[in-house]
Amino acid sequence: MQRWKQRPEGSNWGDYGPDDQLGRLNLLTEAQVLKGAREIQAGKTFCLSLPLDLPGGNILNPRRHPPQLSPTRLQDTPYLNFPLRNLNPDAVDVLSDDQVLLSMQYSTQWDSLAHVGALFDADGDGRAELCYYNGYRAGVDIVGPADGDHAGCGCNSGGPSAALKLGIENLAQKGIQGRGVLVDLARHFGTGRTLIGHAELMQVLQADDITIESGDMLVLRTGYAEKIIEMAGQPDADVLHTYGAALDGTDAALLQWITDSGIAAICADNYAVEAYPARDRQGPRAMLPLHHHCLFKLGLPLAELWYLKDLAEWLHSNGRHRFMLTAPPLRLPHAVGSPVTPVATV
Repeated sequence: MQRWKQRPEGSNWGDYGPDDQLGRLNLLTEAQVLKGAREIQAGKTFCLSLPLDLPGGNILNPRRHPPQLSPTRLQDTPYLNFPLRNLNPDAVDVLSDDQVLLSMQYSTQWDSLAHVGALFDADGDGRAELCYYNGYRAGVDIVGPADGDHAGCGCNSGGPSAALKLGIENLAQKGIQGRGVLVDLARHFGTGRTLIGHAELMQVLQADDITIESGDMLVLRTGYAEKIIEMAGQPDADVLHTYGAALDGTDAALLQWITDSGIAAICADNYAVEAYPARDRQGPRAMLPLHHHCLFKLGLPLAELWYLKDLAEWLHSNGRHRFMLTAPPLRLPHAVGSPVTPVATV
């Protein structure tokens, strides 16, 4: 059954089928994976993840906290450096086993398509509903506890929160492997705050002779993650909130280019990919306009806080921009986001 009668202007809802949960990842075809594989010439790999306990603290987002590791326990006994002779006098084994309390989007991460939705009148009855990509609904497909005024969305499920549709496991099952194309904004614009609209992006693509094709994953280096590493777990909010280039989600030409380019995903080394807060506008609007366009309208996943310095320097010294990118999230059913350890192979 179709969940919507009208779709947002500029969206692709339904284009990949009425029940699609992959969005633009549908463009990561077998042919696209082969394109990525053909970029492997040196056999060298780069880890594109920060240590997952960075940035440190919670100044970037007060709801997200660093991971907390602890031993697993059995009958209140911690299993870390646990001699099995405690259970069997003949055993020589020593066991260590741990667990983690983890904010899924604290550090290097993927956003699933359940991360950002919008108030939109999908059923054409004149009232906006809380919905997500392809018309999936809050309270039905993405459920959670009642929180303030959700306008009767039915989120109070009485159970745990869950993205029953659009969860991160869909991205994991797809695999997220193909050709990455790195655009080094830091090399062109430095580390001061620069808003990157269509004109600025085209300027870099032309200067570096970069061609981006349908199905490619766009990877943006701003230097932000490198600054986080430099801060060594003590992030400076005043510095980070104005550090480096960021996409201008209010630039209509940039959003149209994202639509027309056919890119399958955007991966960046900064927080939020786009400049936040966005440039001032009036009237009802998305506070995160790039997220609104990509996640809600196009089903185009976003990735944040990747570490790109070593890869960028190698590509620059070898006159290259493309590489094989492998970046599946955790296959955790019904999660909204996921940490990821992306690997670039050149």
